[in-house]
Amino acid sequence: MAGMTLEQLKIFLAVAQHLHFTRAAEELYITQPAVSAAIHNLEQEYGVKLFHRIGRHIEIAEAGKLLQVEARKILDQVSLTERGLRELNNLQRGELKLGSSLTIANYWLPSKISKFKSQYPGIQINCSLANTEEICVGTATGQFDLGLVEGDVKPALQNTLESEIVGSDRLQIVVGQKHPWFEWGEIDLTQLTQTLWVMREPGSGTQQRFEEALQNWGINLSELDVILVFNSGEMTKAAIEDGVGAIGISELMVKKEIQLGTLRAIRVIDNREGNGAMPTAGYAYAEIVRPFFKLKHRQRFQTALSKVFEQMLISSM
Repeated sequence: MAGMTLEQLKIFLAVAQHLHFTRAAEELYITQPAVSAAIHNLEQEYGVKLFHRIGRHIEIAEAGKLLQVEARKILDQVSLTERGLRELNNLQRGELKLGSSLTIANYWLPSKISKFKSQYPGIQINCSLANTEEICVGTATGQFDLGLVEGDVKPALQNTLESEIVGSDRLQIVVGQKHPWFEWGEIDLTQLTQTLWVMREPGSGTQQRFEEALQNWGINLSELDVILVFNSGEMTKAAIEDGVGAIGISELMVKKEIQLGTLRAIRVIDNREGNGAMPTAGYAYAEIVRPFFKLKHRQRFQTALSKVFEQMLISSM
């Protein structure tokens, strides 16, 4: 038995993607007969039917569906191995694929990337931005070497992904100049249900942490009057600058606006009994501290480049 080759797997995946022999050949810059021969040889070698020929069209068969899943894993592993071998040359060149949630990518990560690039200028860093849930999925499927998120990994992915704290941030309750709280500066917990709110979308790490804080304070999210939901912190911030709503947002995102006086962070007084307040003060301020997590796949091959960047994040804490 000759066994299957990587070239045959690449040809098979192209046909499976296009469901068309000629288009697969055009994508791979080979002849259509070469594509047909590769598929025929695989089918003959293993005695299976990878595609059903129906008139001038083809459909992927059950054996083809199985091979499609496994072929992708094999070629991904080969690609990672090749990258690892190239990077053995003192990290003079290579590519690092990062996935980051929006707050981290915009306000925390740039300085880390800049520091790394100063040490390894030949390394190309590609960073994709999405919410926490999407970054978790992308890291689990091999789209990213490392993921950086401020939310929790869903239980379904916890056996796949390994997480480690590499930084932290605080969420603040923030309002614009037209909001009555702007003049007050601080409120009681009970007043959180007495204003309009602008929120982030489900799946956002910011939203996860804010909802957890509400629960810890004995407040159900349904008690808040939510008037707008956006998929970026910048949009929530813009919505309240000229409005009357409040937001829970990263202090990193509003640092400039607070300095300029267009927004104000509101301190929340936790005057519940047994909240840990000093007896002389009678109350304590409620805070929302959230960690930043580094994610990586528990089993996928980790390149030398990824390991170096990971260690830099840990050492900079």
